[in-house]
Amino acid sequence: MQAFKAPEFVDAMHRKHLQEIPDQSSNVTTSFTWGWDSSKTSELLSGMGVSALEKEEVDSENIPHELLSNLGHPQSPPRKRLKSKGSDKDFMIIRRPKLNRENFPGVSWDSLPDELLLGIFSCLCLPELLRVSGVCKRWYRLSSLRVQHMDLSNSVINVSNLHGILSECSKLQNLSLEGLQLSDPIVKTLAQNENLVRLNLCGCSGFSDSAVATLLSSCCRLDELNLSWCFDFTEKHVQAAVTHLPDSITQLNLSGYRKNLQKTDLCTLIKRCPNLVRLDLSDSIMLKNDCFPEFFLLNYLQHLSLSRCYDIVPETLLELGEIPTLKTLQVFGIVPDATLQLLREALPHLQINCAYFTTIARPTVDYKKTPEIWGIRCRLTLQKPSCV
Repeated sequence: MQAFKAPEFVDAMHRKHLQEIPDQSSNVTTSFTWGWDSSKTSELLSGMGVSALEKEEVDSENIPHELLSNLGHPQSPPRKRLKSKGSDKDFMIIRRPKLNRENFPGVSWDSLPDELLLGIFSCLCLPELLRVSGVCKRWYRLSSLRVQHMDLSNSVINVSNLHGILSECSKLQNLSLEGLQLSDPIVKTLAQNENLVRLNLCGCSGFSDSAVATLLSSCCRLDELNLSWCFDFTEKHVQAAVTHLPDSITQLNLSGYRKNLQKTDLCTLIKRCPNLVRLDLSDSIMLKNDCFPEFFLLNYLQHLSLSRCYDIVPETLLELGEIPTLKTLQVFGIVPDATLQLLREALPHLQINCAYFTTIARPTVDYKKTPEIWGIRCRLTLQKPSCV
């Protein structure tokens, strides 16, 4: 019997004889009749290293859900047969046996509960977490890229990694980037978080006044904003900030800008944010007591900080006591210790110099030991490794 390269097997159930099989190695066509016993089909195929297609068990991984019920039914229709191009002949489908999962012991990632995956993800650093989020939809849902509250204050992370993380975040409600170096792309990326309520950029650097304008114009639901002590902030930065502040803000910290914050900026700020409850303008040495009438325009003002605004005369602070809603007043560096008690006696309904640091938009308060950010208890906490 001559060797042939690609044998074509005809369905033994419908034909009793094998048709002509051309020999590609010669120009002569050999014809013969071969009586074939159908019971030997599996034996021949086994010798070739393949097996005939048999009915397989239902595998929900590779079979569409709409076919699962049909495959399990005893009256399931037979599988369609492959047809070769340019020929009407039917061919028997043959392939190598499928590898079952039972042949490979172990636990699938898909079988792990969400809680366990979250525990694993909590051990990853931010760049690794970013890569993990691209594995599948489920991991993306569980990763930090869908978080609503994020505190990266004073963390060690470069600009490119930070941009990669924040560019995938669009559901943030509370965010703190205190002390980090930023960039214009990062600040403009934050604008996609339309539901942002609290934003802390205290001590940040590396972004322009136009980026500030873009950010504040988009975040129309901001309630607390901390833009204090940002490095390289110029008069243009301050003007861009006060010009584009959303009227939803009730707590604002614009301290630390010394000569860059003018009285005109304060007037614009008051008009933009008439619902302010807490306002910190500390270290703005251009502000004097002639700006006090502006504070009376704030009908809800309860907490005011003017610490180290050295051009304010201590005696004029008595005027601020006439603001009906005011509860606390921070004037560190203005009132000497010798006269502080006299001021407190003159304004008994006010708490004066009762807090050194502002809490506006900051995620944690120093005296609290509970694992909370913005008053929200954290489910996953970072514990110090025993080897450190």
